[in-house]
Amino acid sequence: MATILLDTSVIFDHLNGRSGRTAYLAQLLDEGHSFGCCPVNVTEVYAGLRPGEAARTKAFLDDLHFYPVTREIAGQAGLLRRDWREKGQTLSYTDVTIAAVALGYRLPLLTDNRKHFPMSGLQLYPLP
Repeated sequence: MATILLDTSVIFDHLNGRSGRTAYLAQLLDEGHSFGCCPVNVTEVYAGLRPGEAARTKAFLDDLHFYPVTREIAGQAGLLRRDWREKGQTLSYTDVTIAAVALGYRLPLLTDNRKHFPMSGLQLYPLP
């Protein structure tokens, strides 16, 4: 089975018990999948950390495969942002970086923000 890169929104939903994400992630684990994250996810999650959540959050993130942003991936993220801006759609640095990580490591991306990830070649894993 595949390692699936998690979008930060999915991580937040799981950590906060929203939208049935925990049950869905458990189902994917039962099917043999594993999960990954990247530096952007870690930064965004810790930026939203509330008192008393540090240990549980760290434990969850530590269980994920970590995919670093290489020079090539950073360059790809910049090109994605430039290309989409030229098409009239400004995408955030965080989203293009997550997309570039998924593309660079050939990982499907699990997100509920499909409009933030319009890139061709990016495999979006379906959410129920």
